[in-house]
Amino acid sequence: MQEGTQEIKEIITQDVWGSIKDFLNIGFHIGEGDKAIDLTIGLLLLLTVTLVVTKFLLKWMRHLFTRKMQQEDKQKFASVFKFTNYVIYLIAVLVTLSAAGVDITLVITASAALFVGLGLALQELFKDILGGIFIIIDKSLQVGDVVEVDGKVGKVFEIKLRTTRAITRDDKVLILPNHKFISDIVYNYTQNHRTTRERVSVGVAYGSDVDLVTKILEEVAHTQKQVLKNPKPFVLFEDFGDSALMFSIYFFTNDTFRDPRIKSEMRYKINTKFKENNVTIPFPQRDVHIIQPKQ
Repeated sequence: MQEGTQEIKEIITQDVWGSIKDFLNIGFHIGEGDKAIDLTIGLLLLLTVTLVVTKFLLKWMRHLFTRKMQQEDKQKFASVFKFTNYVIYLIAVLVTLSAAGVDITLVITASAALFVGLGLALQELFKDILGGIFIIIDKSLQVGDVVEVDGKVGKVFEIKLRTTRAITRDDKVLILPNHKFISDIVYNYTQNHRTTRERVSVGVAYGSDVDLVTKILEEVAHTQKQVLKNPKPFVLFEDFGDSALMFSIYFFTNDTFRDPRIKSEMRYKINTKFKENNVTIPFPQRDVHIIQPKQ
């Protein structure tokens, strides 16, 4: 009796497995001959499981690499990780197809031709992505840096994989392709430190009291709020100009992004002080000689 029951169970098990195999083998052929690919339900389920497992592995790896990073570095790493995800998913799919007995030669050949075409069409995009990776890895640019690109000054507020965004001094958003930071000359005012040296230049009339001019310029710098007390501001007698004696007041500030406004306020004060002390700012003068023709 037990032997009969066991045989029945085996028959039922075989029928069930046979039905499952038949179900998993349902599909259709793509291509002809040896290069044909059997696209079945079983293969689709296998690819689905592979993608789900790959997704969880990538999330675990991302957590492993970024667990000790600061929040800003985590955001930068996330941009790079998104780019590499596509490559890892593609490799996982190809390995799964190969393990399932599918000839992936045709797929690899078609993919290679596709990538070559995309590479030629999207050269600038790939350059921007590589530039973004270099920026994130070597930290040559940070959020909050003040940069000058193509004569435009902006304060960086977002760094992405393809572009960097900065706010200009007139509150406009400057979108910079990342390849500019590896191929063009870019001035980073604040990469080494936040303190920068600025200057305001002015010319005074010949015969002016140069010691008084120096004193006025130093007083203006010391009374300006955004100017640092240390390092101290200093005055240089720059040159003997065509129509004026040229002076410059050099000062240090931690707010280089707003330095045009700081300089403007200092110029107002310098002009007022010069008027109070009878210091003249000359205008260009030229001597014109009129030669009468001989008769």
